[in-house]
Amino acid sequence: MATDGKLLFHLSDIHFGLVDDRAIAWVKREIAEQRPDAVAITGDLTMRARHREFAAATQWIQSLDVPVTVEVGNHDMPYFNLIERFFTPYKRFRGMAEHVEQEIDLPGLAIVPLKTAVRAQPRFNWSKGWVTEAALRKCLAAIDALPSDARALVAVHHPLREVGTQGTALTMNGGKALRALASRPVEAVISGHVHDAFDIMEQTDNGPVRMIGAGTLSQRTRSTPPSFNELRWDGATLEVCVRNLENVESADMMIDDVPEDATPPRRPGEPVAPVHRVPPTDPPVH
Repeated sequence: MATDGKLLFHLSDIHFGLVDDRAIAWVKREIAEQRPDAVAITGDLTMRARHREFAAATQWIQSLDVPVTVEVGNHDMPYFNLIERFFTPYKRFRGMAEHVEQEIDLPGLAIVPLKTAVRAQPRFNWSKGWVTEAALRKCLAAIDALPSDARALVAVHHPLREVGTQGTALTMNGGKALRALASRPVEAVISGHVHDAFDIMEQTDNGPVRMIGAGTLSQRTRSTPPSFNELRWDGATLEVCVRNLENVESADMMIDDVPEDATPPRRPGEPVAPVHRVPPTDPPVH
């Protein structure tokens, strides 16, 4: 465990069902050896929210002997049972309920959840993010309740970036949420969804907000090999190291912008990490 400051592991898009077995075993060893102060998992634990996938995810998370908070991703909402999706969307999380959207308070730093995955929305693609008024109010209230000297890491699944027209925005109300967070003591917004890491400063009318994305630990890679973020906080500075089994440098693992869709880059101009490990064909979905 880090003796000066705090050590956090930021994981995302594990996708049990299509998990990378070597990567997930490596991360578990790293957690056991380094004993981070907390682990934040920013959504998409499963591939299709199947019971067997949640069982595997639950067993893995409950085996980690450290504080864990889990965000809900769009892949974690029931796909095939619409009654369950609408009325009991978190039912399959029951084995890890104590970790779901839980705030973790560390001296001087808190991980505060902000839900972006919703059970339905008035557009065709329900995989994209949506920050509801209720979710934003809950997040802001939690930040406002922190000690005056504390900073917040806001954990979301979808990056808080609105791209294109209203109908194709990556996260509806993402810009509104960023503006509100810019006026609070927010150190960064940590997210997943796009399967490539990034560390960018987003400008808003209320000031800048740092956005940090984690890659994937699944077989569904984009332009980088499987990875997770190691975050080190010394009370004043948050450092990000993109850990991976191939020892690729952090800078080479990061895209410099947030893509509109969580798919491999196929067209000119789409964000691609310098390591450029774009799979020749789209990754599996089953």
